[in-house]
Amino acid sequence: MTVPLPLVLVPGLLCSARLYAPQIAALWPCGPVMVADHRQEEEIGALAAGILAQAPPRFALAGLSMGGYIAFAMLRQAPDRIAKLALLDTSARPDTPEQTAEREKFIGTAHVGKLSQVVDTLAPRFLHRDRRDDDALNRTIRDMAADTGVDGFVRQQKAIMGRPDSRPLLSSIHCPALVLVGEGDELTTPELAKEIAAGISGSRLVVVPDCGHLSTIEKPEPVNAALAEWLRG
Repeated sequence: MTVPLPLVLVPGLLCSARLYAPQIAALWPCGPVMVADHRQEEEIGALAAGILAQAPPRFALAGLSMGGYIAFAMLRQAPDRIAKLALLDTSARPDTPEQTAEREKFIGTAHVGKLSQVVDTLAPRFLHRDRRDDDALNRTIRDMAADTGVDGFVRQQKAIMGRPDSRPLLSSIHCPALVLVGEGDELTTPELAKEIAAGISGSRLVVVPDCGHLSTIEKPEPVNAALAEWLRG
């Protein structure tokens, strides 16, 4: 009998395990599911090392947005432990100067006790343009921000700002890989997903229609189907 492959899920910026609630419910029959805590370090390599220390010896790895940046760092440190890779709504590129400058502004706002203002700015960018007034999704975003907290958010932003360019890594990835993106993702666009998929030989690209950045909670059914196929393949 084949032993089920454990799955490690890494959330995005300002996100918690709530980001993967639909996936945990759908995918646990495929094997054990663990959601990583990515709030504790402000350097991407240290975040990766911390998650690896808690992860099973060999596992499938899925990360959304910042979770994808961390997944790349985990691949650098322990490629032989990662049996399968799913990169959701993410980018292999480093921060641009403009992105870093905005992150520094967000850190300053959060430091003076106004994390809610940061959430007000980011929440519309997280969602598809037709779903920005969805009360349930906006409530989930605010709940995840509360889970993250000011200190966790600041550490996350510093880690993101310092991440390296992962494009040179892509050609060395040989495990089964899924690259998924929302068709209407304005933060990590389909073009960035296509760049990743083109760089990973044999990877599968899935573009989810009518979906923004937080694909796992915006369109859980097609995301779950793609992840289940990836896990069972």
